[in-house]
Amino acid sequence: MKLFSIVSPCAVAKRLLCLLAAAFGCLSCEDSIFTDQSDCLRGLSLRFVYDYNMEYANAFPKKVDCLSLYVFDEAGNYVTTLTETSDVLADEAYRMNVELDAGDYTLVAYGGLACAESSFTIPDFATRAYSHIDDLRVELKHTNFLSNEALHGLYYGTLNVTIEEDDFVEGTVYMIKDTNNIKIALQQINGKTIAASQFKFEITDDNSYMDRYNRVVPKGMVTYTPWTTGQEIVGSWEDNDTPVSVAWAELSTARLVVENNPRLTITNRETGEVVFSIPLKEYLLLLKSDLYADMSAQEFLDRESEWSMIFFLDDGFRWINVEIIINGWTVRLNHIDGL
Repeated sequence: MKLFSIVSPCAVAKRLLCLLAAAFGCLSCEDSIFTDQSDCLRGLSLRFVYDYNMEYANAFPKKVDCLSLYVFDEAGNYVTTLTETSDVLADEAYRMNVELDAGDYTLVAYGGLACAESSFTIPDFATRAYSHIDDLRVELKHTNFLSNEALHGLYYGTLNVTIEEDDFVEGTVYMIKDTNNIKIALQQINGKTIAASQFKFEITDDNSYMDRYNRVVPKGMVTYTPWTTGQEIVGSWEDNDTPVSVAWAELSTARLVVENNPRLTITNRETGEVVFSIPLKEYLLLLKSDLYADMSAQEFLDRESEWSMIFFLDDGFRWINVEIIINGWTVRLNHIDGL
């Protein structure tokens, strides 16, 4: 969080004139000479940054295509909402200017919420003066707790700010991404051709509802299914005669948190046999390893949002649970029964 309080040139000029007027006894500081300050800078200028990613680079201009800012006063009462949906967001120099009276405010920003293709909504929140910040929620759009869409990216940020009389305040709202895309690939190791239609891919998690602090609130288990699937021959093994056949699916989920227990389950549609059912969070965190030893598990889950996992299947389309590849890194599995 960054805040810079700047006294506007108009305010400085007004104070100097007041001092001069008082010195010569010819004017009151309330005289109409000071009433026209239409060119004065007041309120708030906000920059929005999304660098909470594994690259530690600001991706806001490229990733966020619409923006909503909810403003609340010091008592938590709703004040106003500002939105931006134009391509000005793609400009690194973009700033949102907010005209506010002097006071203490809490700002809650959402990227991706005001877009026509938004995957989330704010339920039961009336934009009226008596609405309270604690009533602010975002909820995944789903059909009876089933989601099979490529989720439009959702980003969250908050900032507390104090504005003094005649102040012009510059602030930065740092955003966090609340959506994930997970690509699952099943690779057959003995030359058999496989198709995505042979398998049912599912991720289950109770993460469709987030409060104004961006905490996941229990609401009911959601089943995420693929928004796209496919299969292809990606080459051959070293003998050049055995093809490498891969079936894949992409699933999109809301925020993954350490308090929850999301599960990835792959089922053989032809036999009804479960190919594997694993605790997704624990497997994704295997990638963290010592590469990011100082990073908490939650920070890692939040910074990384694009995941790929490759599982190897035998002749009977059963998982050979020796190793998997996550985001290009080979992870050898030990004591997997404990996961």
